[in-house]
Amino acid sequence: MDSAEKRLNELGYKQELRREMTLFKTLAITFSSMAVFTGSPLYGSSLRYAGPASLIWGWVVVTFFTWFVGFAMAEICSSFPTTGSLYFWAAHLAGPKWGPLASWCCAWLETIGAVAGIGGQETTKAEATSLQEVFSCVCTWVSPSYGRCSTASPLQVIAFLDIISMWWQVIGGLVVIVMLPLVAPHTQSASFVFTHFETSPEATGISSKPYAVILSVLLSNYCLYGYDTAAHLTEETKGADRTGPIAILSSIGMVSVFGWAYYLALTFSIQDFNYLYDVNNETAGALVPAQIIFDAFHGRYHNSTGAVVFLCITWGSYFFCGLSVTTSAARVVYALSRDNGIPFSPIWRRIHPKYKVPTNAVWLCAAISIILGLPILKLDVVFTAIISISTIGWVGGYAIPVFARLVMDEKNFKPGPFYLGRARRPICLVAFLWICYTCSAFLLPTLYPIQLKTFNYAPIAIGIFMTLIMLWWAFDARKWFKGPVRNIDLGNGHS
Repeated sequence: MDSAEKRLNELGYKQELRREMTLFKTLAITFSSMAVFTGSPLYGSSLRYAGPASLIWGWVVVTFFTWFVGFAMAEICSSFPTTGSLYFWAAHLAGPKWGPLASWCCAWLETIGAVAGIGGQETTKAEATSLQEVFSCVCTWVSPSYGRCSTASPLQVIAFLDIISMWWQVIGGLVVIVMLPLVAPHTQSASFVFTHFETSPEATGISSKPYAVILSVLLSNYCLYGYDTAAHLTEETKGADRTGPIAILSSIGMVSVFGWAYYLALTFSIQDFNYLYDVNNETAGALVPAQIIFDAFHGRYHNSTGAVVFLCITWGSYFFCGLSVTTSAARVVYALSRDNGIPFSPIWRRIHPKYKVPTNAVWLCAAISIILGLPILKLDVVFTAIISISTIGWVGGYAIPVFARLVMDEKNFKPGPFYLGRARRPICLVAFLWICYTCSAFLLPTLYPIQLKTFNYAPIAIGIFMTLIMLWWAFDARKWFKGPVRNIDLGNGHS
């Protein structure tokens, strides 16, 4: 028996999903969930808040603290290799008294974060698509295939697509990172990229320099999470108590390096800073990275063919990221419904008889993400809200198991192959504080003065959602939800 499957049985679950994923395939899906180019739509606003120095060095700072969260998550994943991951961890680490409540809160934060993440990725893709007419034919072909791949295909097909995705982003990313500064007619100085600090109160309404820096770093906060996808796939991965932590830490390292290099390439290749935000430019001032790429190729070759190729590389990254996030979100919903944590759980926990994947959970996630995205048709600011909701829910879900691991008695923890030992307390403390900071930052207004078209609706949305969830808990769920439900009897070996 696989070591991870044995540990799964010890935790009270039988093996239902097909365990066929290798480390490389799990890493590919996890890497694709984070995605090198995923923060591109936020680049323009981040650059404008406080200039290039804040954006570039902000990435380094966020990477540093992300490693603390990654190490904390990797240790817990090694001990609890289950698809339920975060909320399962919260239930066991918080103990019998607080476990059900911790699990309940974590499960719903994780669910809304993952589902909103689908909407965020697809909105990003649609925004990029709307700016380039050439992409219309690509969208027509890809959209149906995306739906089929996300729902009715075995996990091996998704893993194969994500292997393509990883190489797409690695090779495509290297092409963009190396070629863009070489193509650009002139490049910015190192002094401009690494030391230039400049706020834009006339455009953002924000004159406070600390506030501007916090907002400029949101791009990095948004890009550097999602590595828990490896944990959601542990019941389908061979040797997951070892490969899960490796995939988590490896994806953080890869995205940290490639992401920083990508944003350095963009910043060095800026031709005319003010023209990037001109509503009369080729992208209507709405997508700064696309404008930088267009200016570089048009300035050098007087045509945009190369820019279209580069933008296709970026757009492909959005597609693959959306597929991976959907895969992850469906596993979260499946795990929660397996424990009767959501209405109509028997429907959402059904497994496709042939492919052994949670098909109904995928469709539920897709439907909710569509509903979340509908207001964007009327208000552009909803995109900011979806990004914020996704980050707060997804990253906020990390906080509960990390905090529980911080304060628990060490004798109650059964370590896996990846174990932090005495370092776990300071690592978990820094990780928890960083998670709290990240969630708080995404609740802040991003433009002033605050109006209907500039208001960040995330605090209201998250507040209403969590209020309803906690009322549900207080009046009903606490009577029947006890956390993860065992579906195997270790005493006699029967389920």
